[in-house]
Amino acid sequence: MQKQLIAFFKNPVYIPDENKEFDYRMGIFWKLLLCCLICSVVFGILIGAVKMAIGLDTGQHALDSFMEKYSPIVLFLAAVVAAPVLEEFIFRAPMVFFKNNPRFKIAFYLFTLVFGFYHITNFEINTSVLLLSPLLVAPQLSVGLFLGFIRVRFGIRWAIALHAAYNFILIGPFVVLQFFDIPGS
Repeated sequence: MQKQLIAFFKNPVYIPDENKEFDYRMGIFWKLLLCCLICSVVFGILIGAVKMAIGLDTGQHALDSFMEKYSPIVLFLAAVVAAPVLEEFIFRAPMVFFKNNPRFKIAFYLFTLVFGFYHITNFEINTSVLLLSPLLVAPQLSVGLFLGFIRVRFGIRWAIALHAAYNFILIGPFVVLQFFDIPGS
């Protein structure tokens, strides 16, 4: 799997996986989900260290603002249902239009970059945030690569499912804390 991912990331080509067996696909799905989570944790630690080292204040995160305004159910539906569906149809579904195009590689990376940098809107924008934006959106950039891989290999439904599972694992604890009115920090 690791060699397959590295080969794909070096030279993305639109070639769907012909193995349609559900167990096979679920095995790949769980491995990709684990990769997404590991990358996010590693980048999260790095981002935290850099923020602490340079005293960067990124302001209130969009998730905190959302949690102040909406119920846990709305947060859950927005993060685990709406965002994965909308973002996958915006950022990964159009890849099909480039499947036989020699510029698929460019399209793949462009969609991944736009997806990642779109998430800079989670921060209060200032000069420091903009300068450090590649680091601040590194988790989304890395997850975007895995989402693109599964989208090409298995289809858009699998990308939506991976995105939803990833968001569920990251957002779930916040939803539970908010639902039971437990302070998060």
